Amino acid sequence: MAKGHRSKIKRERNEKKDTRPSAKLSYARVSVQKACFVLDAIRGKDVRTALAILAYNPRYASSLLEKLLKSAVANAENNNGMKAENLYIAECYANKGPTMKRIRPRAQGRAYRIEKRMSHITIVLDEK
Repeated sequence: MAKGHRSKIKRERNEKKDTRPSAKLSYARVSVQKACFVLDAIRGKDVRTALAILAYNPRYASSLLEKLLKSAVANAENNNGMKAENLYIAECYANKGPTMKRIRPRAQGRAYRIEKRMSHITIVLDEK
């Protein structure tokens, strides 16, 4: 069990909190594996380069990530007072979300399961 008063514990926890600007997309209807193909292409790049990559990437996840990246940049400008041209993608990752399970009828009375996977995608920015 933690020692100390509850407010002291919360204060210590908030001191360790990451203050970098970020944006999170929960329950995105794309699998983690497919989202990671696009995330690997933009990881570590500056914002302008990443937006250009996402604009011309043919994958479905790139359109989701483009909106998410623009949201993270807006958070950085409005909440943290950072300049967009100094930002780069420090972290970007996709975590597994819930899976919708559907049934597909097959021959001779059988049923195959279709799993429609979701993911939670996070982008964290930082200044150069």
